[in-house]
Amino acid sequence: MSTIVGTVMIDCNDLDGMVSFWSRLLGLEAKARYPDYVWLDRMSETGPALAFQRVSEPRQGKNRLHLDLVDENLEEIEKRVIKLGGAKIDDRSMGDFHWKVLADPEGNVFCVTTAH
Repeated sequence: MSTIVGTVMIDCNDLDGMVSFWSRLLGLEAKARYPDYVWLDRMSETGPALAFQRVSEPRQGKNRLHLDLVDENLEEIEKRVIKLGGAKIDDRSMGDFHWKVLADPEGNVFCVTTAH
């Protein structure tokens, strides 16, 4: 059997706030909840689940792992992220490849592009 990524676990201080942000942004429902952990539905039929665990220490420095999301409308997702409490960090390009660097309410950086 091959090894697969079953869950991407994100450490956070505000568990409910982070679950609300990501579930609303991605349209995912919480499928399991424990006092310090929440798992959302899988991000795709065969993809990993997104989950959150409450930790006491704040995030320090740049996160070493981030999500790359795909959305058809970069301007619209930027507006949704900001409305949900996130932030825009930067617009980037490499040749014809364009993406936005955004952050969730706890400052975890993620990217969004229209390309798969």
